[in-house]
Amino acid sequence: MLLDHAEGQSATPLWLVGESTLPQWLSRLDPAAAVWLTRHGFQAERARVMTVPGPLGGIAAAVAGLGAQSDIAPPSLWDGAVCAERLPAGLYALATPLSSAAATQFALGWLLGGYRYVRFRSQHKCAPAAQLLAPEGCDTAYARAAAAAISWARNLVNTPPNELGPAELAEAAQSLTLEFGGQYNVCEGEALRAQYPLVAAVGQASPRAPRLIDCRWPRPGAPRVTLVGKGVCFDSGGLDLKPSAGMLLMKKDMGGAACALGLARLLLAMDAPVQLRLLIPAVENSVGGAAYRPGDVWSSRKGLTVEIGNTDAEGRLVLADALTDADAERPDLLIDLATLTGAARTALGPDLPAVFASPPALAEAARAAGEAVCDPLWPMPLWAGYDEELASRVADLNNVSSGSFAGAIIGALFLKRFVTATPEWLHVDLYAWNPKDRPGRPQGAEAQGLRALYALIRKKFG
Repeated sequence: MLLDHAEGQSATPLWLVGESTLPQWLSRLDPAAAVWLTRHGFQAERARVMTVPGPLGGIAAAVAGLGAQSDIAPPSLWDGAVCAERLPAGLYALATPLSSAAATQFALGWLLGGYRYVRFRSQHKCAPAAQLLAPEGCDTAYARAAAAAISWARNLVNTPPNELGPAELAEAAQSLTLEFGGQYNVCEGEALRAQYPLVAAVGQASPRAPRLIDCRWPRPGAPRVTLVGKGVCFDSGGLDLKPSAGMLLMKKDMGGAACALGLARLLLAMDAPVQLRLLIPAVENSVGGAAYRPGDVWSSRKGLTVEIGNTDAEGRLVLADALTDADAERPDLLIDLATLTGAARTALGPDLPAVFASPPALAEAARAAGEAVCDPLWPMPLWAGYDEELASRVADLNNVSSGSFAGAIIGALFLKRFVTATPEWLHVDLYAWNPKDRPGRPQGAEAQGLRALYALIRKKFG
């Protein structure tokens, strides 16, 4: 919890100390406390947190190690998460002065350190939480709004697939629209088949009907930003069925939609000066008699025909129709977010989403924005030399390559076929999952790119 005022409570001082500054810091500390820390082996190791006992048995102070990184970078939000998770209950106040940006990141990390997904745990007990007095210079409005947006997006991804299908994802988008006074529309049934044929094709085998979710928050005269999120609520692979191990995490295949929803929430909560649109193709890729097949040829909203080389490459199909719709309006910035390819994870691992952009400088701007807020993104090339890999003998293009190389690039090149008018387009290929427990990042859903893209949008448009 983040408090604006002490409200009559006395706050315990919390120090942040790096390895290089430890000797100087200890020399200024109360001698008894310095001896106690030294005897207990405190060396300012990264993520080590200790409390110093007071004369009456309470806590006189707390200290968190920053390791060697403090020599080259300020404390990050994950340092705040470490403190929130590992300090005993009580109220703490930072005793180490930080810049406004670092104070804000630390406070956000503190809030994220308290995140847990406990909806289905009947016996869960919440331990008393450590509280932080808002550090001087902290943008508490942003810290709280970002924590709320990230937690909401994580909750959506963590929700089991029997509880979150296309209809429930649409309800989440509708609730956001109502909360912030926007316009909500959903296209389904025969209208979907006529207007978004690839979305309809991918979702037609599931009893949970596919739909295209369209939310708008008009702001006349403001720059236009459109977000597109891949909303595959569960991906069996279709007739090109995934192995059982490959399906275990496929509830997260709507992670792009969740991150787009979280980003929209943050932009709206912080009153970003943009005209925002959000498009989510929401489907379930199922197996059944009505399933679309390898070898099928389907027309897209753009008019391009697509041969289905693999039904497990469904995300790019549903995004194609949504991107065509978005591109027709020529927004100032178009961003799509998707758990699109395993190839991106092979190249960059689970923590580092791949970004592709037209023009290429936009990807570098996204990387720099992410680095500043500890939300990494990594530029990858839209290498035109691989475009021919999407060739089809019977249609305008195939949805997959016949080879096994450059899967993330080829997936991005497929999407690029459907973005031809917008001046700036960014594609984010993310994982949306933490494979292991870390402070502030418990194993499970992750809202990757949300803070980086928010920073990018605010830098571009104010």
